[in-house]
Amino acid sequence: MIYRFRIILDNDNEEDIFRDIEIRKTDTLEDLHNTITQSFGFDGSEMASFYLSDDEWNQGEEISLFDMSEGPASVRLMNETKIDDVVHADKTKLIYVYDFLNLWTFFVELGEIAVEAEGTDYPNLMFVHGQIPSEAPEKLFESENLDMMDDLGDGDDSNDFENLDFDESWN
Repeated sequence: MIYRFRIILDNDNEEDIFRDIEIRKTDTLEDLHNTITQSFGFDGSEMASFYLSDDEWNQGEEISLFDMSEGPASVRLMNETKIDDVVHADKTKLIYVYDFLNLWTFFVELGEIAVEAEGTDYPNLMFVHGQIPSEAPEKLFESENLDMMDDLGDGDDSNDFENLDFDESWN
């Protein structure tokens, strides 16, 4: 069976930029990662992760390209995870982040499950819409409490370093 995905760049109100791809459901998430990077013109040399997602695009468990964890806790890896282990008719969404310094973020959604077409090479780039910008779209992270900074100082001038109780020769 073939999974048909639409991969959409999260670019906040800019023009739609997406790719439609077909890939075997038994391929790994690393195969999907390679297909996404190639279809968007990335060289594939940066760190990346998939995140399980619910219907509202909330980020869940991470599935990483490499195990960067420390200690006994292990991380699920793309090369060990088949696509159909995390995506199926009832669970159709993933979030994909490429290049953790620039945070290229994509919404990956299963659109259709189809029969493999004889003579077609998979993965298959079916459709391209829009050009990827030269820089990743800027992400805005908002605090739940926007007045938090006001509460920290209780009226103190946070730039008044002269009056802080700090020993400059501590080392």
